Amino acid sequence: MRFGLITGEALSGLRRNASMVISVVLVTFVSLTFVGAAILMQMQIGKMKDFWADRAQVAVYMCASVSTAPTCDGGVATQDQIDAVTAQLTGPTLSPLIREYTFETSEQAYEKAIDQLGAEYESIITPDQINATFSINLNDQSKSDVIAEAFGGTSGVEEVKDQLQYLEPLFSALTVATYIAVGIAGLMLIAAVLLIATTIRLSAFARRKELGIMRLVGASNRFIQTPFILEGVFAALIGSALASVGVWATVEFGVNGYLRERITFVTTWVDYGDLAVVIPVLIVIGVVLAALSAGFAIRRWLRA
Repeated sequence: MRFGLITGEALSGLRRNASMVISVVLVTFVSLTFVGAAILMQMQIGKMKDFWADRAQVAVYMCASVSTAPTCDGGVATQDQIDAVTAQLTGPTLSPLIREYTFETSEQAYEKAIDQLGAEYESIITPDQINATFSINLNDQSKSDVIAEAFGGTSGVEEVKDQLQYLEPLFSALTVATYIAVGIAGLMLIAAVLLIATTIRLSAFARRKELGIMRLVGASNRFIQTPFILEGVFAALIGSALASVGVWATVEFGVNGYLRERITFVTTWVDYGDLAVVIPVLIVIGVVLAALSAGFAIRRWLRA
């Protein structure tokens, strides 16, 4: 009976302040949708980094005839220089870091280039202009600096490149987009908190006579405050549910229905397992913020 009375009072307050409640629901929905999008974006960045870190290679480019690096003053890398690099890769210092490596001669690289560019380039490009290349897969891609230090300044080596560096601008752009989404979400959550507090105060003002009578008959502050807190929680729950539908639609239609088919070089995308983590987080954020905001507002009003 006591629970039914409290719930009835909360629902009655929601009906009395329907326009404000709708505003709270919409602001909560938009803000939590941005929060969910930001979380999913960070998850996607993490998946992409893990995927490419496992496949990215460190390339050691040997000198070609057109190389201008100081270590290439002798022209095309000699077989002795290539053997010296091979010896280092298989030596006790570097071999524990390396999962596997392959070596592509300048002739092999030349054939690939002609296949891609067309036979008309055979008279323009010669094999000695193409770098012979060691392609190295590391056990831990974060150790790529060790390879760079080992071969930096080595005679016959033009440069050392970590292929993962080519993807860093993409990861940086996605991270900036995440920060923007978090910033917008933070502003919207502040607006939602203020709206909830305003709604609760208006509801308390509209029922000030009832609250006065309840105080006179000895009702506890907790009994008086609970319906108002539930009003904020109910409104936030509706907004959280809508935000959950929004992030689900983003994954279902935006990722599975659109991006997977058009961006084929990315094979790992956020999925329903990630949604199972994000949706409870959104609901908890909405409920906790609403409860705290409503509780603070009604306590201040009762003390006034």
